[in-house]
Amino acid sequence: MSAFEWTPDRIKVLIAHWEEGLPTSEIGRRLGVTKNSVVGKVHRLGLKKRQSPIRQSAAGTAAPKKAKVKAKVAPKTEAAPVAPKVLRPTGEVVRLEELTGSMCCWPEGEPGTPNFFFCGEPSIQDKPYCEVHCARAYVKVSKDKKKKGFALAQ
Repeated sequence: MSAFEWTPDRIKVLIAHWEEGLPTSEIGRRLGVTKNSVVGKVHRLGLKKRQSPIRQSAAGTAAPKKAKVKAKVAPKTEAAPVAPKVLRPTGEVVRLEELTGSMCCWPEGEPGTPNFFFCGEPSIQDKPYCEVHCARAYVKVSKDKKKKGFALAQ
């Protein structure tokens, strides 16, 4: 197996693609290397950092401050509420590129399929999810459970 060599011509192509804003995976595909190889070379070359594509749609827009809302936690005997949402009230789905920092990023569907999207409802301040999804994601452990867990661990 031969090792990939970063020739001056390949470095020029890398820099050009980087400045165009192509994703590292696409640059790697075009150069015949892994995305990690591209990331490493970009770092070693000291090229200007770019915004993450995950937060790209939220860049430059400040989310309005919202009142803190405590998520209700369902008792142990009940299952946490399941978000019945399939589409936003507007009937639109929220794809990754449309997601902003003030929207619930709870995934819906199977990643990699056309039916995959995000909740998109307004998120609770300082949390990545809306009230319904926070209730599912953050479950408080009761003091009794903590004591039992500690006793079992000894």
